[in-house]
Amino acid sequence: MAKYDRLYFENLEKKSLAPYAVLSKRSKGRQYQEELDPFRTAFQRDRDRIIHSKAFRRLKHKTQVFVIFEGDHFRTRLTHTLEVAQIARHIARMLGLNEDLVESIALAHDLGHTPFGHAGEAQLDELLKDVGGFEHNLQSRRIVELLENKYPSFPGLNLSQEVIEGLLKHFTPFDHSDDASAEEIIHPSLEAQVVNLADQLAYLNHDLDDGISSGILNMDELVAKVDLWREAQISNEFKYQNLNATQTRFLNVRYLINLMVNDVTANAQRKIQENNLQTLEDVYLCNERIVDFSPQMKKRIVFLQRFLHNQFYNDYRVLRMMVKGKRFINELFVHFNKYPQLLPPNEHQRIREGETQERVIADYLSTMTDNYVIEEHKRIFELDKELS
Repeated sequence: MAKYDRLYFENLEKKSLAPYAVLSKRSKGRQYQEELDPFRTAFQRDRDRIIHSKAFRRLKHKTQVFVIFEGDHFRTRLTHTLEVAQIARHIARMLGLNEDLVESIALAHDLGHTPFGHAGEAQLDELLKDVGGFEHNLQSRRIVELLENKYPSFPGLNLSQEVIEGLLKHFTPFDHSDDASAEEIIHPSLEAQVVNLADQLAYLNHDLDDGISSGILNMDELVAKVDLWREAQISNEFKYQNLNATQTRFLNVRYLINLMVNDVTANAQRKIQENNLQTLEDVYLCNERIVDFSPQMKKRIVFLQRFLHNQFYNDYRVLRMMVKGKRFINELFVHFNKYPQLLPPNEHQRIREGETQERVIADYLSTMTDNYVIEEHKRIFELDKELS
């Protein structure tokens, strides 16, 4: 038996992690019982299953803010996911939490996202309003529990319950835009809370970066109107001389990420002490969000968030592609609902087995990449025009 096997890593967790961390050896298990992997812990196994899923690969061509063909260097849903995982692991390490669990939740947190970002999600939610609506966190669960279909013994990926709980409890102020704290959301573990926070932290800073790169946001305006950016600019001008625009943008974004990570870590450590968290059970019983920004930082982030909504997300150059994407999804949904025989065989089989036709169509559309939606729309509707 290899020295560095599953038992070695389980013992390492027990020795090195904080007493309130989730230990893989104490996992609540999986829906379908499986033999333990000889070399990987439960959460390491989850991570590998997520990375090798089709849904994860499709994130490469799903919108974060800009559609993939608008530029090679803008974030996609995949690069955003990797950035969230990196930030989340860093915060988890500083708090003594289980990095493998954090990474698994982070890598899976956007699997249920639609093409064309939140615009696609809003369109499917409207189309399904009479049959339960559509929400990307719930869709992530459907993907890992049902729609991924590669194992002969069970549907989905059969992930650990701790990962599933992290997906179900995943909310950020992008989902609750009027409340940067979303205090009503209670998380099952500090690891899940870390991913929530890392997601918010990543999209705020990297959307800032993409907004400036695209020319939609102006750094002079940011200095004048956003105190966080102004602080970063002053700090970097003091440290460095003769910076060009690209270096200024990069260094300012790096400064803000470090500032926010340090704020979260210090605030979480303070709350852990205030709530006397000694065990994992203490975490489950705690009714306060532990991993969060300090009150002072929250106010600054709310302002930044509103600035991005007004000056970036609602800019016509962003909205015009989102509006077009919503139209593509709407027209494809209506067409497939009218002619379900055009759906692939797997979707036909699910409808025959009793699943709601609208839900099956939404599952099918939500798995598509931006590119595939555009091509599918072209195949169906441009051919119709040619024949008419």
